[in-house]
Amino acid sequence: MKTEPVKSDIKQKKRTIRPIAACSLHGITFMGDKLLAIDSINGYLLEIDPLTDNTKIVNNNNWQEFVGGTGLAVAGETLWFTTRENVYVCHIEHRDGKLSCPYPPELFTRLSYPANGVAVWESTVYITCEKTGHIYIYGRDTGEEITRLYAPGIGVENITVKDEEIWVSDTIEQTVYCLDRATGEKKFSILTPFESPTGLAFYPDLETGEETLYVAYAGQEPYIRDNPNLEPNYELQYRDRTFIHPLYFYYDETNRYCLSNGYLVEMYYVEEIAPLDQVELKDLEWRIALPAETDRQQVKKIEAVGLPFTEEVTDGQRVAVFKFDTLTDKDRYIFGWKALLEVWSIKYQLTPRECENLPEMPPEYKERYLVDDDELSMDTSIIIRAAKESVGKETNLLRQMYSIRNYVYDKLAYGIKPHIDTPDIALKRGVGSCGEYLGVLLGLSRLNGIASRTVGRYKCPAHAFTKEIPLIPDFNHVWMEFYVPGRGWLPMESNPDDVFEGGPYPTRFFMGLSWCHAEMAKGVSFERLMSGGVPVTKDKVSIGELAINHVQFRILEELVPA
Repeated sequence: MKTEPVKSDIKQKKRTIRPIAACSLHGITFMGDKLLAIDSINGYLLEIDPLTDNTKIVNNNNWQEFVGGTGLAVAGETLWFTTRENVYVCHIEHRDGKLSCPYPPELFTRLSYPANGVAVWESTVYITCEKTGHIYIYGRDTGEEITRLYAPGIGVENITVKDEEIWVSDTIEQTVYCLDRATGEKKFSILTPFESPTGLAFYPDLETGEETLYVAYAGQEPYIRDNPNLEPNYELQYRDRTFIHPLYFYYDETNRYCLSNGYLVEMYYVEEIAPLDQVELKDLEWRIALPAETDRQQVKKIEAVGLPFTEEVTDGQRVAVFKFDTLTDKDRYIFGWKALLEVWSIKYQLTPRECENLPEMPPEYKERYLVDDDELSMDTSIIIRAAKESVGKETNLLRQMYSIRNYVYDKLAYGIKPHIDTPDIALKRGVGSCGEYLGVLLGLSRLNGIASRTVGRYKCPAHAFTKEIPLIPDFNHVWMEFYVPGRGWLPMESNPDDVFEGGPYPTRFFMGLSWCHAEMAKGVSFERLMSGGVPVTKDKVSIGELAINHVQFRILEELVPA
């Protein structure tokens, strides 16, 4: 589906907040223009200046009670926080521009399992619990449970309330959910640009009246440490990383998707001719797919590198064609393309109810996307049996696709090898790379009448704070799109959501992609050779034996959807 490019407004951007001496920020909240955050490891209740990172400890005398705290909320002059199974409440004083917690906290309620997040709205208190998968709603005055709602994700969740909406962050899902406050029904969800979101709060700009959603993140990062006591003196270490970053989003209610923090990215794909064996190819066309225009990716500029190319369109996909009269093992060339891309995280909001009574699939899709055209082993007994087992008696297309994904995740564990095996072999072995996951997913979905296709080809290393520095991905990557008649193609990651053996599996990348994906080669080969108008097969010569590919990204700027 072709849509208008998303406009960006860099001037609206807010800064990343990095409080000094903080180890693991979790619950965050605003008290007027003052940002409060709880450091779970140290037990500090921190007052942070969003403009300067200036940090003060508010609970100087009773920090011990806050150790392990994760949830935080403020209502008037009352502070609420969670730690272990307990929800506490205490008085917070605001005198002469200074905040303090002079009195010990009092117990509000105790759950049977750890309480993660807390929010207060008028006479009700909202408490999240990962262990039970619920959002508990308590009466503020009575301390009694009123009702409970289902939590939307599978990880540790924090919570805030804004007007008639509940907003929930989930560490594993890498997602923020917007729920209806009365029913708990999901309105839409937003992918966060970083892993492990641990808290969220809306900042009201008193001058403009605009509100910015800030999200806290906490985890560890690897780094190279210079250790003079070792020889060689460099060693790999890990350190705490925690910060608070604005989450920008745009929900397109008509097209049912949500975009979030985007980046202006420069991408190079270049081949260096360096044949391993003697070879001679005449009238050669070297075809490389170009980045695609999608709901979440806009191509701002493409230019040739090394040698000129002509552009063709194959099944809707733009392809760069480099031509050589003769190519031998004595020749040396560098050629490829450079693209300037706007890339965003995207999450489609389609529900199973919207996939009832779907129109017929276009006949040309049946002929192309329901057949075995890429060694998918669709005629083997193991794949045929798996296709039946994966969906059972389910007839809803979206639930079928979800069941197929979970079935493949149950059967495969991630691992890489020098080459890709066919789906029947991968399923027997029980271990596969992203390409082998994809092969099994394609085979099972097509046998169940769901049109599906390969998409790739690379992911920008997800170092969003590393700007203007060349970033080189370690591997290529492929994922898939499945077709919903009347709606269009929807993305689904091949294997990154397979994070727990036996599940439950997150759904962040089911109908969603992170900002770091570079979309190209939709349903066509990413790279192929034609000699004299005839495809060059791998048994004659492979691209890997002819050239060395160079892939490089540079993150230039963060973008804000308007």
